[in-house]
Amino acid sequence: MAEAIKVGIVGARFAARFHWEGYRRVFGVPVEVVGVTAKSAESRQAFARERGVKAFTSFDELCDAVDVMDLCTPGSTHEPLAVRAFQRGKHVLIEKPFTGYYGPGTEDFRGNTFSKEVMLREALASCARILGAADAAGKQLCYAENWVYAPAIAKEREILAKSGGQILWIIGDESHSGSHSPYYGIWKFSGGGSLVGKGCHPLTAALHLKRVEGEARDRKAIRPAAVSARTHEITRLGTFRDSGFLRTTYHDIEDYCQVHITFVDGTVADVFSSELVLGGVHNWLEVFANNHRTRCNLNPLGALETYNPREDILKDVYVTEKIGTKQGWSHPAPDEDWQHGYPHEFQDFMESIAANRPPLSGGALARDTVAVLYSAYLSAERRGAEVGIPQ
Repeated sequence: MAEAIKVGIVGARFAARFHWEGYRRVFGVPVEVVGVTAKSAESRQAFARERGVKAFTSFDELCDAVDVMDLCTPGSTHEPLAVRAFQRGKHVLIEKPFTGYYGPGTEDFRGNTFSKEVMLREALASCARILGAADAAGKQLCYAENWVYAPAIAKEREILAKSGGQILWIIGDESHSGSHSPYYGIWKFSGGGSLVGKGCHPLTAALHLKRVEGEARDRKAIRPAAVSARTHEITRLGTFRDSGFLRTTYHDIEDYCQVHITFVDGTVADVFSSELVLGGVHNWLEVFANNHRTRCNLNPLGALETYNPREDILKDVYVTEKIGTKQGWSHPAPDEDWQHGYPHEFQDFMESIAANRPPLSGGALARDTVAVLYSAYLSAERRGAEVGIPQ
């Protein structure tokens, strides 16, 4: 039997928890999560104790004990930690956002008023440093974009590749009532707002499907060429009436965005994301091709419907992310991790490392995502003017 791939998780909060569950569902490739490290001693010790792994006191100590470093930390830490891990000869998994711009380190930095031209330049420079470190190490870089692996998106990928279809238009959305993360809402930690935190998911799925189309037909990825965008801070409007159901504690980010992407072949995609949606997450993507049309519903799904007359009846039952209330009719997720693509994501990552091949979601796709995100911020700064995406 092949020796187990040893994994170390960096970070011990929300993302680390579902990454742990993802590794437990990998089959056919032996995998061992050796341990965890995190800034907070209390968090790392609790995570380790609950899962029967070791709590490491430092990044380097954990790095020396594993083959793969899995970064479940704020985006502002991704570049230095990834580069450090590659330099120590490790494969690296990077949770979204891949990287970005997090400010010059001054107390007065506010992302919503800072130059987006500088942000775009520096975010792409950060991408180049990470990709360069991966190449120099000869190790796999896995970009943890679960939408690429969601079964609905995967089925559209199959339809597209086998039918020879041409995508004419994609439209997608991820929205809900606000992030779990205490770092979200502060640009110096999150690298942006709704666009980076939520819009990255349907955006990366759209970029991935256009890559698949081009590679299936001409063995050449179809990449994004230009973008126009608008962002808004709806919950900070003077006219906003807060009823207490939406998260509003945002320091310097947008809570709504819309992005229009034009690809090099002239076809288009539209992506929406916001913090303004009650009733659970709103995750979907629709593909309009020259020979088919597919609507990918990630969440909610209609596989299960239940009626609950009183809130406390389901107090110990997980229904679905961000549902808000369990009273009345709802759509409990039979397996939310599965429908969001997490088991499939970690299966591909571990197989890619075992076989020494690039993963489905890797550095090139991650770099294009960052290029579109920060080009979109530059467009929004210019009140929707089209911006060419640096290739």
